[in-house]
Amino acid sequence: MVLGTASHVGKSLTVAALCRIFHQDGLSVAPFKAQNMALNSFATREGREIGRAQAMQAQAAGIEPHVDMNPILLKPSSDTGSQAVLNGKVFGNITAADYQKIKPQLFASVVEAYNRLASRYEFIILEGAGSPVEVNLKDGDIVNLKMAEVADAACILVADIDRGGVFASLVGTYELLTPSERGRFGGFVINKFRGDVDLLQPGIDFLEKRLRQRCLGVVPYLPDLKVDEEDSVALEELAGIGRGAPTTSDQLRVCVIRLPHISNYTDFTSLEVASDVTLFYARAASDARAADVLILPGSKNTIADLNWLRATCLADVVIEHANAGRPVIGICGGFQMLGREILDPFHVESEVDRASGLGLIDAVTSLEREKITRQATARLIDPEVIGATEPGPVFEGYEIHMGETYLGPHAQPLFSLKRLGDENSIFDGAVSDDGRIIGTYLHGLFDSTGATAALLAHLRRLCGRPQKLETINTMARREQHTNELAAHFRRHLNIEAIYRLIGVVR
Repeated sequence: MVLGTASHVGKSLTVAALCRIFHQDGLSVAPFKAQNMALNSFATREGREIGRAQAMQAQAAGIEPHVDMNPILLKPSSDTGSQAVLNGKVFGNITAADYQKIKPQLFASVVEAYNRLASRYEFIILEGAGSPVEVNLKDGDIVNLKMAEVADAACILVADIDRGGVFASLVGTYELLTPSERGRFGGFVINKFRGDVDLLQPGIDFLEKRLRQRCLGVVPYLPDLKVDEEDSVALEELAGIGRGAPTTSDQLRVCVIRLPHISNYTDFTSLEVASDVTLFYARAASDARAADVLILPGSKNTIADLNWLRATCLADVVIEHANAGRPVIGICGGFQMLGREILDPFHVESEVDRASGLGLIDAVTSLEREKITRQATARLIDPEVIGATEPGPVFEGYEIHMGETYLGPHAQPLFSLKRLGDENSIFDGAVSDDGRIIGTYLHGLFDSTGATAALLAHLRRLCGRPQKLETINTMARREQHTNELAAHFRRHLNIEAIYRLIGVVR
């Protein structure tokens, strides 16, 4: 089990790296996280929703993501409330206080999921959440040490030196463990190190003596790591207008509006590695005006984020951008915002019954009680709308949404979409006659090699940017980056010591 001294210290990436290393070494391995709080999620083949990090870790292990890898997913919808997803299906909207009360009941489902997973794989790498020694929460904690006990897991502790205070965080965490809990730990990892490791050695010596624990490695910071992050906390590290300012006039400037409840921003990971694209995130109107293409991403609270767009004047920027003939794309919640109106008759997201949209698409969305979580493929109904020829490229992705969008007489659907396991296709999304306004429920819009190339070529034509020949093979890039991650950790972790910790003889 990989635990951390705090959130965002590198637990998820450590698990992913170990999953790939074990897989490369011929072991049957799977990831597991009892409870995940994240807005980046994934639809599995069986139509269940799990945290995106566990899907990424499964792919690192060379296996298909499965709901048993993340039985509880909490998707924050406010400062004190979340949508709770149990075994891949919506359990309900719940406050933090109420969730604490029902966690003991849910733990049985967690253990059942773990046991099912453990029966199918030789090794399970569990991931903790936050810190395992939060004294006010520890008694009811079902994801950290209680799960380690159920799994009888050997534990390692990861700390982030880049944020500072690594010595205090490691010593403090061990001090707050009980003797029996401390006995599960076989060492610690110092992550995100910058500088000369020789200068750190006196500190490592101090920690090993003080903690009576082995340092299993010092992992240098990886600045250009391109694997899916667990949640939008990773966006906090972006300064200014985002991931790199425009560098040449040839680059297509794509701006994702960073909504307060942004979800599934992993939709845009592939654009980060495109040499002819500058991708950035904006929370201010002045930053968004620098874009060629504006994207409204997914949202866990569409109506609240729509109100935020208006309060920050970003709604005006989006409308002005569209009126100037420049491309606007809405994905999932962003697609809903582009319509005329959003209805919430069952108060799925809010206490209001309806909210006016941006009016760029003739459509009305009704938020429903049941969430759709399906993998899907899609073809353009009219390929010429993006300059493609028949039959047009195939887009592969997934749906995760609780709304149904109904097009009016002045809107045309974008895709003929076929959900995995269904015989018949359905209409999805909407597109303007000139292809400048695009909306869809399909996550992964930029993850299909040929389709992404065609869509980017279309956007470059609209924006007067020269055409590029580069084709982004998202899956190949993802494999490459996962292998690079594993190689990086293999170089800097004592893998043999970790194998001995879990009783593997090589």
